[in-house]
Order: sequence, then structure tokens, then C-alpha cells
Amino acid sequence: MDISTLPRTREEARRTNAKYYFTGEPCKHGHIAPRKTKGVCLECLKTHWKESAAKREDYFADYNRKRHVREKKHEWYLKNKDKVIEAANIRPAEIKRIYRNTWKENNLVKIRADAKARRRKHRQATPGWLTRAERTEIRQIYQIAITLSKSTNTQYVVDHIIPLRSEEVCGLHVPWNLRVITREENLIKSNKIL
Repeated sequence: MDISTLPRTREEARRTNAKYYFTGEPCKHGHIAPRKTKGVCLECLKTHWKESAAKREDYFADYNRKRHVREKKHEWYLKNKDKVIEAANIRPAEIKRIYRNTWKENNLVKIRADAKARRRKHRQATPGWLTRAERTEIRQIYQIAITLSKSTNTQYVVDHIIPLRSEEVCGLHVPWNLRVITREENLIKSNKIL
């Protein structure tokens, strides 16, 4: 907004039907800024908006913690799950990354519990009769996935051909049940035998 073209008084602004005017003098809060013809100084207005936004944020944070609200939101999600998933899938990768990282920061306990459960699952699925050479082979397979990921800029993971947890059968964490595939292939496969 070019303040040099604004009227100098409120009366002049009303006569010319201008939305703003600029006196060059401070308002009652000390701001030297354009003023609305039908209101207050723009800097006072910005301050009021910021305060109101903070109050609204606190109000909705408290509101969303209430049990009945969470239950209603969950019901709505179940009814509209397909739409929610579709909207999430069309988000840009950068936005997805921000959502994922924010969720991880807010759910560190869940992240740690999942990692611990995954390690326990691998430990329980690893038979005691594996030789030292076979255990080394397992580590080498994981190293291949890491190396491929770094060299190709595509995320590679180690997949269990026969999943460790499945409705049909549960496999073992042994070298001949492991293979390196892309993360996308692994997500599609999930815990099925292909």
C-alpha cells in the first residue's frame, strides 16, 4: 500500500470513499501506520488478529482433547475413510514428509515401542541353530539394502519372502527367507506370500 496516495484525514477518506487514510501521527497505542476509514490503525488490527488466533488455537486444542469430540471425529473418519485416504494420496511428497515428521515428534513413545516390537519379532523368529556364517549373511543382506538405497536414491528394504507374521504361515528370520526389494514393492506385498 502506497501511503503517499492515501487521504490525510478520516473526513477526506469518507468524502473520497477510500478504505484507508494516513495521518502520519501515532495512534493511541503508538503505531504510525495507515488507518481504516471505518475502524482502527492497521497495526492494532494485526495485533488483535494475532491475539485472537492464539486464543482460538488454545480453545480448539482444549476442545479436541474432549472424549466425545474425539469419538465424533473417529466416527466421521470411519464414514469418510476413502475420501481421507484419497486426499492424503494426492498431497505433494514434501507435505507428506512434514506430516510424517510432525507425527513422529508427537508420538516418540509409539515409535520406540514399534521399533522394540520389531526387534523382538526378529529375535524370536531367528532360530538358535543358525551358524555364525548365516548370521553374517543376514547382516550382509541388510548392508546391501543400505548401499543400494544410498547409491540409487531409491529406498530399498529387506523383505521376508514368507512373512514373520501372517494369517497363513509365519516364516523365519533366516538368510534364505530374505531378499532386497524397493520400499514400494514391500508396501504393496505387505504380509502376503507372493
